[in-house]
Amino acid sequence: MIGALELGILYGVMALGVYLTFRVLNFADLTVDGSFTAGGGTAAMLIINGVNPFLATLAGFVVGFGAGIITGVLHTKGGIDGLLAGILTQIGLWSINLRIMGSANLPLLRQDTVFTPLRSRGLMGSWGGVAILLVVVLVLALIVFWFLSTDLGLAIRATGDNGPMITSFGVSTDNTKILTLAISNGLVGLAGAAVAQYQGFADISMGIGLIVVGLASVIVGQAIVGQRRLLQAILAVVVGAVVYRLIIFFALQLGLNPNDMKLVSAVLVVIALLVPKFQSMGKGIANPGSRGKKEKVNA
Repeated sequence: MIGALELGILYGVMALGVYLTFRVLNFADLTVDGSFTAGGGTAAMLIINGVNPFLATLAGFVVGFGAGIITGVLHTKGGIDGLLAGILTQIGLWSINLRIMGSANLPLLRQDTVFTPLRSRGLMGSWGGVAILLVVVLVLALIVFWFLSTDLGLAIRATGDNGPMITSFGVSTDNTKILTLAISNGLVGLAGAAVAQYQGFADISMGIGLIVVGLASVIVGQAIVGQRRLLQAILAVVVGAVVYRLIIFFALQLGLNPNDMKLVSAVLVVIALLVPKFQSMGKGIANPGSRGKKEKVNA
């Protein structure tokens, strides 16, 4: 269970990236499946070649940042539909990731990683390790909150809420979209670098279906914690990532086949999306006269 908590916290970084595109920008970005692997593969290759693990992890962010720029440029400057732009970048990254890694799998079991100091002190796999990872990710979440509270961050939020309105104020929505996609995939690449070091290997297929994991983290977390305030919504996605990993952990403990985990993830997202709609329908049935009263008042 401790391992599931640690892994869930690390996936919280990825969930923050998905939150920026899915909730803030209202952009369904499938680039994350490729940028996650790119971050993990880049970090693993650099570590194997003697680069400092922390610099290698930062390189994972940079590679993901670049992938996001490509998707953003394809969408804004190329006029390609956002969903298709993400798919094109994701497909291209598959070959690029193989080039970076040189093989389909890179083991890191005998390499020093960012987690080596914690493991040498016996903190990994304990509540102390969970606390340290949680503090680091919460600090990152607070940085995201601060950024979205700046003038640039407000422009990005306005781009997702009402693009024509913010354009009338002289803001280039093309630039805000490119920047948001870049930061989002940078965080995803950073998460990929961290997860690869935590697991002890980077694999070409480690990012397959990751968008579903990200959506599950965002939707489930905000369903539990809420999203009325910005900070609340941001912290919720980290909670969602941890809850998601715990659900997968307990599902495996109950004897479910590991091959069914993708199906479990998809069903979880569907339930999380449909429950609020059923709740609103139930309220409408419980108060059938409320709509009529509103219509009379408007009349």
